[in-house]
Amino acid sequence: MWDMFKAEIQRFRIWATAYAVLQLVILGFMTRVVDLAQQPRLVYEVLAGVYAVSGVLLGLYQMGGYRKPNTWMNLLHRPIPHGKLAAVLVGAGALQLAVAILLPLWLLAGWQEFMTARVVDQRHLLLGVSAWLIAVCAYLAGAYAMLANRRYGYSGIALLSWLVFSQATGLQAIAVQLIILAMLAGMVWVAFKPDLGAAPHTLPRTFFTAVPLQLAMWLALVMVGFGVEFLWIAQGSHPNNAPVPAAGGEKESENAEGKDLMVMGLRGSRDPQAPLWREQAQISEVFSFGPGLRATPVRNELINIVPMEFDDDQHRIRWVFSHDRMRLEGYSLVDYRSVGELGVEGDAPFPEPVMPGPENSLIGTTRVYQYDSDQKRVVPRLRLPAGERITGYDRVGDDLALLSDRAVYFYDGRDLAAGDGMLTPRQRLVIPGKVGDLYRADAIELLDGYLVSFLFSRSAHNAEGALPYQQTVRIDDQGTATAIMRRDLKGGFPALWRYQNWFPAPVIYELQRAARRLFAGYQITDDTARPPVPRQVVILAGVLMLLSLLGAVAWTRKTDLSTPARIAWIVACGVLSLPALLSLWLIHPRREVLEPQTSAQPALA
Repeated sequence: MWDMFKAEIQRFRIWATAYAVLQLVILGFMTRVVDLAQQPRLVYEVLAGVYAVSGVLLGLYQMGGYRKPNTWMNLLHRPIPHGKLAAVLVGAGALQLAVAILLPLWLLAGWQEFMTARVVDQRHLLLGVSAWLIAVCAYLAGAYAMLANRRYGYSGIALLSWLVFSQATGLQAIAVQLIILAMLAGMVWVAFKPDLGAAPHTLPRTFFTAVPLQLAMWLALVMVGFGVEFLWIAQGSHPNNAPVPAAGGEKESENAEGKDLMVMGLRGSRDPQAPLWREQAQISEVFSFGPGLRATPVRNELINIVPMEFDDDQHRIRWVFSHDRMRLEGYSLVDYRSVGELGVEGDAPFPEPVMPGPENSLIGTTRVYQYDSDQKRVVPRLRLPAGERITGYDRVGDDLALLSDRAVYFYDGRDLAAGDGMLTPRQRLVIPGKVGDLYRADAIELLDGYLVSFLFSRSAHNAEGALPYQQTVRIDDQGTATAIMRRDLKGGFPALWRYQNWFPAPVIYELQRAARRLFAGYQITDDTARPPVPRQVVILAGVLMLLSLLGAVAWTRKTDLSTPARIAWIVACGVLSLPALLSLWLIHPRREVLEPQTSAQPALA
């Protein structure tokens, strides 16, 4: 085994070394230009995509060289159990990826930590581990694609979509990656067998083959929906690209200017002041205040929502937030030397990570701080009650509006400049809906308060969010809120289209939804008011499940499955619907039937 491992290392040592050197050169040059540890999410996603493609190519090439019949037979005839042989090959590939990807990242992190004044936290070292895990997962998916039956070998690639859509952060994200890695390793173990085209017939092997394949089939059905939508767009009748949005529809409200949306929200209101407010909305300035912050920093998250740094132009200092120290660490923009740390009210650590905001503000999950450049001091200015999270922070005329996931808090903006103490809100307005559904909020100043329009339509196009509506509310100087009018909007999509990802496989849809949120905790974007599924959609889903069950009954009769396996597949198709039926058809084809041979009688002379 050790000789086999060394031989596999030597086979790819030049490629791994060249990849590591190339990465050092490219990222090293980028590090001289920008701080790679303080880049936005998109930069990290692009790098993760490059590592994933590299892993897939390595898996395809490595296992593709062994898949040839004579080579494969020679490989498996070694005096080594097949499972250990697979572990040797996969271990060698994972080590090559560590040399090519993880080692250069850690070398650059070490250089930045010990040779510069830039901030390097423990999370940045874990970010390198995460990059390596992504590459290894992609490598296993490529290996499985080469070893498994051609009818379903691509299902490992589909499993990588979990990496893309997972909402977990920090160590929780690495935990999700380890789960995916374990699943892909099990798939390679199943595929590593003498007869590469043979179908699995034991429960563990069927599990590792069927589960990712059913996810792949569900994604294929989703892609069919995308294809139909592209044709819809090409025809020019798609609701999102209509030349003139439908009157009273969600798209009309989403695209409308603030003053026009205010007028729409007051049209038909029986409030005696509604005509006056409509006239005022046409001539007054309308202020939008969120929700602009769909996420706030989480301690030890691997990537940044936005760069965790800001510049003090007066003193030529760049302040960078450190997750390890929970303070701002500064370095001079003149000589790039450290200038010390900065905490809350001096040296106290921040209670939560903060990111730069408007007007020298620093925004966390529950607090807003202000940086005083003259005194090089950070002071807390706004704070939410326990259990609420910031989702927006904007100016409303001379005042401030702090939007949480439950309410809007209005502050006197003059107090922000007049002092440095904690501000007290003048009014609190409860959001008349779920913040995950909130698309926009607009307000105009009245003589004695505000008139606020809330538009709830963010996820109205799919099964995740509430049906679209607009709610207009008035709040006076005493904080008394009055609901003026609710306007239900016409949905741009029919019910079947909204639930196109749900009705082909309701159980799989909910399972992938739960997997996406695994270890993620509370997410603002998921705080929605999902309406009950319409009856016609439920009926359609039930019909598809019944047809899948009947199709499984008919198809399993034509296969070599045992009776318990047949029953299990029939039940699975009845519960998991179309993806399970398609998986059954791909994994267990029709058994071969030998034609009876007829011997020709020789003619008598």
